[in-house]
Amino acid sequence: QVQLVGSGGGLVQAGGSLRLSCAASGTIFTVNTMGWYRRGPGNQRELVAQITRGGVTNYADFVKGRFTISRDNAKDTVYLQMNNLKPEDTAVYYCNLKNVITQQVYWGQGTQVTVSS
Repeated sequence: QVQLVGSGGGLVQAGGSLRLSCAASGTIFTVNTMGWYRRGPGNQRELVAQITRGGVTNYADFVKGRFTISRDNAKDTVYLQMNNLKPEDTAVYYCNLKNVITQQVYWGQGTQVTVSS
């Protein structure tokens, strides 16, 4: 089993920044991808960004140039630096980890990000 604990959400004004963190623990296979998803009010959960253990990244178009995903493999921790936040970025942000070999996906508990206009 893998446990994911996210932190770093909060309330910020438009144009501000936040940094989310998510630490994984448990039985973690080396070949994995970590990422961030979000679910806004009335919306489905959508991909924000993901990163492989080797550092290859993938971003949703709506965050390109504003958000940066990174990870510390030694700590099994993924980060999401969010700059120039917009009200439409308001959502619950979930981190996840996918074991590429087993295809199992694990989710964190979610952290609320609220951007005021």
